[in-house]
Amino acid sequence: MTRSRAQDLNVCGVTAAIAVIDGKWKSVLLWLLESGPQRPGELRRQLPGLSEKVLTQALREMEADGLVHREVHDVLPLKTVYSLTDFGRELSEALAPLSDWGHRRLEKLTGARSAS
Repeated sequence: MTRSRAQDLNVCGVTAAIAVIDGKWKSVLLWLLESGPQRPGELRRQLPGLSEKVLTQALREMEADGLVHREVHDVLPLKTVYSLTDFGRELSEALAPLSDWGHRRLEKLTGARSAS
């Protein structure tokens, strides 16, 4: 799905919402930031396999979409902290039932594999 779909007024709301969190890392970043503000290095340590470049790109897109706030502290070395905006928290709350559904699905799959 393209990023332009997130701003297309002629798509359904679900498509517009999914476009904002589309990709491998955005939903996980949203989930990690629910626990409070974090520095980029802290986020990378929690997500092995996530490169600095991809993290930066995802956070910039999430910032542009109004989901995260980027705060740069004027100290040396520069300290950058990311946190969820109210809009990001609202999205996170909206995704909670979907997360619950996903966990139930995984439990169902695990049960089906055990029965085989």
